[in-house]
Amino acid sequence: MPLMFKPVEVFIGLRYVRAKRRNHFISFISLTSMLGVGLGVMALITVLSVMNGFEKELTERILGMASHATVVERGKSLSDWQTLAAEIEHYPGITGVAPYFHAEGMLTHAKNVNGTIVRGILPEEEPKVSVIADRMIMGKFSNLVAGKFNILLGKELARTLGVTVGDKVTLVAPQTNITPAGILPRLKRFTVAGIFEIGMHEFDSALALIHMDDAMRLFRKDGPTGLRLKTDNILTAPVVSRNVVAQLPGYFWVTDWTQRHANFFRALKMEKTVMFFILTLIVAVAAFNIISTLIMTVTDKQADIAVLRTIGISPKSILAIFMIQGTLIGVVGILFGIVSGIWLASNVETIIPAIENMLQIKFLSPDVYYISDLPSDMHWSDVITIGIVSFIFCILATIYPALKAAHTQPAEALRYE
Repeated sequence: MPLMFKPVEVFIGLRYVRAKRRNHFISFISLTSMLGVGLGVMALITVLSVMNGFEKELTERILGMASHATVVERGKSLSDWQTLAAEIEHYPGITGVAPYFHAEGMLTHAKNVNGTIVRGILPEEEPKVSVIADRMIMGKFSNLVAGKFNILLGKELARTLGVTVGDKVTLVAPQTNITPAGILPRLKRFTVAGIFEIGMHEFDSALALIHMDDAMRLFRKDGPTGLRLKTDNILTAPVVSRNVVAQLPGYFWVTDWTQRHANFFRALKMEKTVMFFILTLIVAVAAFNIISTLIMTVTDKQADIAVLRTIGISPKSILAIFMIQGTLIGVVGILFGIVSGIWLASNVETIIPAIENMLQIKFLSPDVYYISDLPSDMHWSDVITIGIVSFIFCILATIYPALKAAHTQPAEALRYE
C-alpha cells in the first residue's frame, strides 16, 4: 500500500484540517481557498454550458435553413430529380430530401434596392429539410403557388425594401433579353406573400423564396440546381452524404454543413477553448491560496512535525499528511463548485429572466441580438474535465509546502520550544 494512504497519515491530515488552530487567520485562508476553487469551478461549468447553449442554438438556426448536405450533378441541372430523390430517401440515415433552385438577383421596390439570394422551392417538399414553414411571422408558407409569382422575404430584407404582405417587388435576374430597344435585363414583378424570421442575419437579410416553377421560368432552366438532404444526426451528415453520393449512378458533388460554415463553427470552438483556459486561471489563483494556507500551517506546526519525526514518522509520511490536508481543501472546493455549477447551469434560463424582471432591464435586447435569451446546454464531459483539471491544480499546489514540511529537521524545530 502506498505510504500516502496509511491510516495514521490520513488521520493526522484530516485532524489538521478540522482542528482549531491557534492562528485563526490560517482557517480563514483555508476557507477562502475552498471558496475560490468552488467559484472557479462553478464559473467554468456555467460559462461553458452557456457557450454550448449558444452553439446549439446557432447550429439549429443555421441548419434549419442551410440543410445538412446538398447534392448537385456536375455541369448541369437535375432534370430527373424525382427519381434521384426517391433513391436517396431509402439510404440509412437520410430523413428528408427536397429539390432547390439557387440563383442571385436584385429586388427593387420604389427607390429601395437590395441584392438577394433567390431560392426556388416546392412548398410540399421543403418542410422535409428546413423549418421555414414554422418561422413565418406574416402570411402563409402555402401561398407559394406555381404561376402566381408570389415571393417570401426575410424579415430584415422586407424591412430594407419597405414592403409588407401584399406589396409588389421587382426581381431583376442577371440574365438579359434581346429586344428591338437593345439588351435589357430580365425582370419580373412578384407579390410579397409572406415574411419569415429565422433569427440569423445571413438568411433574414438576403434570402427570398419563390416557387421552383416560377424560378426555372424566370431564369430559363430546365431543372433544379440540386437536392437538399437532412440526416438523422448532424454529426454524421458528412459521412452519410458522401456514402450516398458514392453509390449514385452518375457524377455528383456533395457539400455538407461543415464545409459551408466551417469557419463559423471553427471560431466557436476556438472561442470556447480560449474561454476554458482563461477561466481556469481562477482555479489556479485559488490553488495559490492553498499553497499559502499549507505554508502557514507548516510554519505553525513545526513543533508537531518535529515530535512526529522523533517518534519514528518518516519524511514521506509527513509529506503525505500535508498533501492530504491540501488535497482535502481542494476536493471540498471542487465538490462545492460542481454542485453549484450544475445547479446554476441547469437553471440559468429561469434565473436570468427573473433578474431582468427585478431590475427592469434586458441583458440581450432583441433589437440588437438575434438570440435575446440566455441558452444553456450542460455537457457532462465538460463537468468531468473541469473537475479533473481542478483536482490536478490542487494536487500540484500541495507539493511544495508538503516537501518543505518533510524536510523539517527535528532538532532545529525544537531548539526554541
